[in-house]
Amino acid sequence: MTVAVVLFTSDLRVHDHPPLRAALEGGGEVVPLFVRDPAVDRAGFAAPNRLAFLADCLADLHASLRSLGGRLVLRTGGTVAEVCRVVRETDAAEVHVAAGYSAFARARETGLRRALEAEGCRLFVHDAVNTVVPPGAVTPQGSGHFSVFTPYFRRWSDQPPRTPWPAPRALRVPAGLGSQDVPSRSEVSGVSAGLATGGEGQGRAALRSWLSEHVGSYEERHDDLAGDVTSRLSAHLHFGTLSAAEVVFRARGHQGPGAAAFVRQVCWRDFHQQVLAARPESALEDYRPRGDRWRRGGEAEEDLLAWREGRTGYPVVDAAMRQLAHEGWMHNRGRLITASFLAKTLYVDWREGARHFLDLLVDGDVANNQLNWQWVAGTGTDSRPNRVLNPVLQGRRYDPDGAYVRRWVPELAGLPGAAVHEPWRLTGLERAAYDYPDPLITLADGLARFRSARQAD
Repeated sequence: MTVAVVLFTSDLRVHDHPPLRAALEGGGEVVPLFVRDPAVDRAGFAAPNRLAFLADCLADLHASLRSLGGRLVLRTGGTVAEVCRVVRETDAAEVHVAAGYSAFARARETGLRRALEAEGCRLFVHDAVNTVVPPGAVTPQGSGHFSVFTPYFRRWSDQPPRTPWPAPRALRVPAGLGSQDVPSRSEVSGVSAGLATGGEGQGRAALRSWLSEHVGSYEERHDDLAGDVTSRLSAHLHFGTLSAAEVVFRARGHQGPGAAAFVRQVCWRDFHQQVLAARPESALEDYRPRGDRWRRGGEAEEDLLAWREGRTGYPVVDAAMRQLAHEGWMHNRGRLITASFLAKTLYVDWREGARHFLDLLVDGDVANNQLNWQWVAGTGTDSRPNRVLNPVLQGRRYDPDGAYVRRWVPELAGLPGAAVHEPWRLTGLERAAYDYPDPLITLADGLARFRSARQAD
């Protein structure tokens, strides 16, 4: 009987899974394999919140495979070595894996291909497993990738949609194949107290609920900080417990402006993947250098620490940073506000902020995190690189009655309405009643410093 190995990476699901479907088409036995590779930790991709969420995902995937008559095989070690070991143990003829687009994923694929050739085993790499449209599927004339979102979105939208595949009905795993125990999030320390639960079951339930209750109002309410009607599906897309292609397929089925606005946001994810695939160095280097001489030294370090801890003196910034610390997740509007404040108002290198986000975000993804930070910092694909978001105006607009700030900055709970966004306007005993820091810098001074550094009008 033939044996095929399916190497799970960032695609921890059984629904709409092209590698699993292809492996089963041979009619033989299948080894669903996940390798816990220490190189992932060394590369900085692992963090407590993501490790805890990953444990949930693996437990859920194992349960799903058990319900199909199979199981998940877990190994620890170098991915290439462990895959080859399983191939030898089962005499597997094929290995199937989802395409990855980071430098790490490409190096892993290259190593696998060489090693498996030596074993006499074929490697099949499947596109559009973790994206809707794979990088390179649409390109502009004279360039290998789109550097501006809007024309990319138009071409992306013209691609014929793929109908999602259901989960398989059954699979057989070779008997006697050794596996380690499925990990538990209880084994992970340093996890954010409010971290959501991972797994395909959770992701599919969240998708159904959100499409039923909130997609219709998404266009007008997706920036509402306190309302929190965003989908919160980003972690499930990052770990692949939901198929991006299926998410878009289901959303388009609801039609209307809310669904269209949501699909556009999912497209940003594909856009960043195709930028990173073409320019892998943009994970660490400026996509479009602006000649920045970022602030360094003691004062900058103090400002960075205050930003990380949510005590900048700007309530909406601090609220978003505290949400990140507690949940391992932050509202998208909060991400824009906090990133602009660090990179432009404080003029601290965007890489410092991106690193902190990756330390905490459960959806921390190299392409989306790094390139969104570059977009905000003005070193990426933004056509207005010198725009600066005013946190007071942003707070008034997207948290008009201050509910979001009061939720996450309880020391300001006594301030009514929009007054919570400017506590420094209080004086005397009234100001002394609130144990909250003064702003690190005035917005006018921060703006002047940034414009001078960028030599911008």
